[in-house]
Amino acid sequence: MENQHSDKQLKDSADRTIGEIVADDYRTARVFEDHGIDFCCGGKIALSAICRDKGIELAVIEQELAAVKVASLDRSLNYSAWELPFLVDFIVNTHHAYLHDNMEQIAGYTRKIAEVHGSNHPEVQEIAEIFSKMVTDLTDHLQYEEGVFFPSIKRCDAAGKSHAVPDAIDLETIRAGLEKLQQEHEEVGDAIHRIRHLARDYEIPGDACNTFMLTYQKLEEFEDDLHKHVHLENNILFPKAAQLFSNERTM
Repeated sequence: MENQHSDKQLKDSADRTIGEIVADDYRTARVFEDHGIDFCCGGKIALSAICRDKGIELAVIEQELAAVKVASLDRSLNYSAWELPFLVDFIVNTHHAYLHDNMEQIAGYTRKIAEVHGSNHPEVQEIAEIFSKMVTDLTDHLQYEEGVFFPSIKRCDAAGKSHAVPDAIDLETIRAGLEKLQQEHEEVGDAIHRIRHLARDYEIPGDACNTFMLTYQKLEEFEDDLHKHVHLENNILFPKAAQLFSNERTM
């Protein structure tokens, strides 16, 4: 019986998506990061499928996932338990604030090393171009979320809690916004993966100056924050938001 129970747990976990696993327990993100598995933009892929694609033994991943769950879960990291307004505010105050504070500075660093080192390292010229477009795209993305999408979520959530009927315009904003924002996440995810590839996993070349090293450090920091940011939206916030208009259809 014990073996049958273990086999069932393995099957259940294997059929779950990467995003679902990390949404349940953010500590598992470290396992996927160590194996180069995208848990944010690529979070809709089943664990078994990604293991096949990458040639990783499913049992190995399962053991590592179990190992990180040994310690008690810090409730401050239990994002899936947070209510929508709190989660929205956390994303804005943490991840949006990081982007607002750092995007232009990093873009300036990429332009500088492209000017100084571009002849010997042509990849940094493409990195600067990609990052510049990311800044433009993300600026529009953040403005839409903060000015349109997130307020609609908060209003619909408040209506539901007071047993009122959510505004139809807000519901349509959420419905359309989910498709729009997930597509934009895919695009920015592809862009940052391209930068990592060009930078050879942010390996510092032998002739790099201090600004070159700082730029790659900041790009890696940017990527890490972006992964957490997109995970919170794609795998936790968006499913919760989709439930708002799902509930409306059942009323």
